[in-house]
Amino acid sequence: MDATDTAFCPRYHRAVELIGKRWTGAVLRAMLLDVSRFADLRAVVPGLSDRLLTERLKELQEEGIVQRVVLDEVPVRIEYRLTEKGRELHDAVYALSRWADRWIPLEPASADLAGPQARTPLA
Repeated sequence: MDATDTAFCPRYHRAVELIGKRWTGAVLRAMLLDVSRFADLRAVVPGLSDRLLTERLKELQEEGIVQRVVLDEVPVRIEYRLTEKGRELHDAVYALSRWADRWIPLEPASADLAGPQARTPLA
């Protein structure tokens, strides 16, 4: 069996397509750093609109990666928490973050948006 017989893995491809969707990686990274409220997620991901954040959270819920939790308070509070399946992405997200720190230069416009939360370690 040569490499071309196993180079394409449908599961890997689906995972990369899911996690690699615009803003999804940033949302997951924030959630791995314990950001759980909608407004807080939007605040730590510069440029992310309410509509797209809602869409990404719904997609992650459908995949069983994120759980929407309604807290019975006045007013009602909603949090988004990673499921076990979502928490298991920690090592992958951390490895990609380390790789990006080493190999992806910040462009001047990106550096302005980075802020202090951008370099928070996932260790």
